[in-house]
Amino acid sequence: MKDTAVLLIECPDRKGLVARVSTLLFEHGANILHADQHQDHDLGKFFMRVEWALPSNAAGPAPGFNLVEFSKAFAPIANELQMNWHVGVMNLPTRVALFCSQYLHCVADLLHRWQSRELNCEIRVIVSNHREAEKLAAFYGVPFEHIAVNASTRAAGEARQIEILERHGIELVVLARYMQILSAGFVAHYPSSIINVHHSFLPAFVGARPYHAAHARGVKLIGATSHYVTEVLDDGPIIEQDVARISHRDQVEDLVAQGRDLERLVLSRAVRWHLDRRILCYGNKTVVFD
Repeated sequence: MKDTAVLLIECPDRKGLVARVSTLLFEHGANILHADQHQDHDLGKFFMRVEWALPSNAAGPAPGFNLVEFSKAFAPIANELQMNWHVGVMNLPTRVALFCSQYLHCVADLLHRWQSRELNCEIRVIVSNHREAEKLAAFYGVPFEHIAVNASTRAAGEARQIEILERHGIELVVLARYMQILSAGFVAHYPSSIINVHHSFLPAFVGARPYHAAHARGVKLIGATSHYVTEVLDDGPIIEQDVARISHRDQVEDLVAQGRDLERLVLSRAVRWHLDRRILCYGNKTVVFD
């Protein structure tokens, strides 16, 4: 965990935005470590991420950069420039819940990366509609909640899930191969804070056996996609994608194995970038800062 703060900005593009932000940070004694920006010329949008060092007393009255005072000073500027903005500190780990079903490759990968301190978060609970992940959760010392879900129990199941998430103070939900559709009401509780992963055969190969269908069609590329969840199934803003080339020699089992490797990588990258506050959503797209 780093003793830094991050400011994310989205606003109408105009001259002088970088200067206004950097000048105010300088006036408050900030030591800027990294700054990046992007312009969408078609929409006239400006996006910026700034990260700067914080002393240990950043939130208090002692000398040094004071985050509270900076936020107060920045608010009128942000209002004048029509900015959507968020400032946060990196030494406060994000509280995360993992949802999974029977396939454990993604949840196991995230748990390992978390234990290895690759992910700046606290995994507070694992929720599953199957019990396959229970022993894995126990191994990592994470509470496990089993909630069976079907069409007739979906509403009650989601109500219980939301109660669990609120009890643990969850800020980010990661669907680590959770094979259930979330309702619009559930998604509304966590806007731009639910990350999903799936194979990239959609919409060409749908259903329960996409790898079999792709193999039968003789595809030469397979891939995985990670995105934010919206009320429209598999249609949220894409965060990351990756592909692997295959050949006529690869059988269905080879496609499945490579696909699972891609899912691990793509999901872990998306989660890490979210935790590092590197993503801004606009429309149905994302800006992912370096």
